Amino acid sequence: MSPTTLDELDPLPASGPAPSPLRSRLLPRDVFGVGTVGLRTRKLRTALTATGIAIGIAALVATMGISSSSRADLGDKLDALGTNRLEVQAGTSFQPGSTPALGDDSVVMIRRISPVQYASGINTVSATVRRTQYVSATETGGISVQATDSDLAATLGAKVRDGRFLSASDLKLPAIVLGAGAASTLGITNLDHDPLVFVSGTWFTVVGILDSAPLYPNLDTAAFIGLPIAEQLFKTAVAPSSVFVVTQPNQINAVTAVLPRTANPQSPGEVQVSNPSDVIKAKQAADDTLTALLLGLGGVALLVGGIGIANVMVISVLERRTEIGVRRALGATKGHVRSQFLVEAMLLSALGGILGVLLGVGITAGYAAIQGITFSMPVIAGVVGLGAAIVVGAIAGISPAGRAARLSPADAIRPA
Repeated sequence: MSPTTLDELDPLPASGPAPSPLRSRLLPRDVFGVGTVGLRTRKLRTALTATGIAIGIAALVATMGISSSSRADLGDKLDALGTNRLEVQAGTSFQPGSTPALGDDSVVMIRRISPVQYASGINTVSATVRRTQYVSATETGGISVQATDSDLAATLGAKVRDGRFLSASDLKLPAIVLGAGAASTLGITNLDHDPLVFVSGTWFTVVGILDSAPLYPNLDTAAFIGLPIAEQLFKTAVAPSSVFVVTQPNQINAVTAVLPRTANPQSPGEVQVSNPSDVIKAKQAADDTLTALLLGLGGVALLVGGIGIANVMVISVLERRTEIGVRRALGATKGHVRSQFLVEAMLLSALGGILGVLLGVGITAGYAAIQGITFSMPVIAGVVGLGAAIVVGAIAGISPAGRAARLSPADAIRPA
C-alpha cells in the first residue's frame, strides 16, 4: 500500500476563480421580527407615538365619514321628497307704486300644464293664532296663518303626524292644521282632546298636525285653514302668495320656462320660480367647504404625527448604537440595518393608522346616531387613512434609517 500524499488528502484546483464568500441574508419574516424589537421593548413610547398618528388619521376618516353620512342623508331626503318640486312667487315689480302679485286663477292655470302633476297655492292671512283669547294678540310666537286647498299636503309631500289634512268639507269650516313648529309653540302634541285654537276672534278646531317639511322649513311654523273660510272671516285675497308645483322629473326645465307667463300673463317678468331642493344643495356646498377645512386640519395633525415618528426614530438610533454595531460586526449589511429601522417606522405608523381608522369610524357612528342621520362610511376612507399613515411613517423613517445604516461597526460599539 503506497503512502497517501498531501495532494491526495486536499486536492486544490490548479486554476479558476476563488470560491465566493457566503453572503448575509435577511428573510422578510426576519425583517419583520427585528423591526418590532424597538416597538416591543419600548411599549409606552410606542403607544404615545402611535396615538399622535391615530389622532390625525381619526380626523381624516371621521371627516370623510361624516361628510359621506351627510350626503347619504341628503340623498335619502331628496329621493323621498323629489327634486321635481318648484315654487312660484311674486317677485319684484318694475312699475313704480305697483305691488307684484300672482293671478287670481294662477293655480287653476298651472294645473293645466300637461307635465304638472300637482299644484297648490297658499294665501297669507292677516290673522294670529293663540292658544286662548287671553294671550295678547302681539304674542304670535312666529306662527303665520295660511289659506290653502285640500291638495297642499300631497303637493308638498308633507306627512301628517296626527289627525288629517284639510278635506274638501273642512275648507268652509273653522278647521285648522298645524305645522310641526306651530304645534310645538302652542303646546299641542296630539289630538286626543280635540284641541281648539283662537284665530283672531274665532275658535278653530285642530284637525291635524304635520311632520317637519325639510324642503319647506318656513311652513313648519304655519297654521293652515281653508281659503273659503279665510275669505269669509278675514277677507283674504284670492290671489295666492305662493304656488307649489310638482312636475314630471324630466320636464323641470320646460315647466320652469312657462310658469311665469302662466302665473301672471300680464307681467311674467315679476314672477320668480325656484326649486326648494336647491337650498339643500347650497347647504351641502357650504358643508363641502367645511369638510375641506377639516381635512386640512386632519392633514396638519397627521404631519405633526409624522414629525413625532421621525423624532422617536432618531432617538431610537442613538439609543441602540451598540445593537447596531454588534449586528454589523456579525455580518448585517447596511441594507439590513436600513430595512430594520424603516420597517420599524412603518409598523409604528401602521399601528397608529389602524387605531385612527377605528376611532374615526366610531366618531362617525356616534355622530350619525346623535343627529339621527344615515350612517355611511366609505371603504376608501379606511384605505386612505391606513395608506396615509404608512406613507407618512415611511417618509419619517427614511432619514433615521439611513443614519443608522451609515454607522460603522467600530464607531457604533465604541463607548460614547
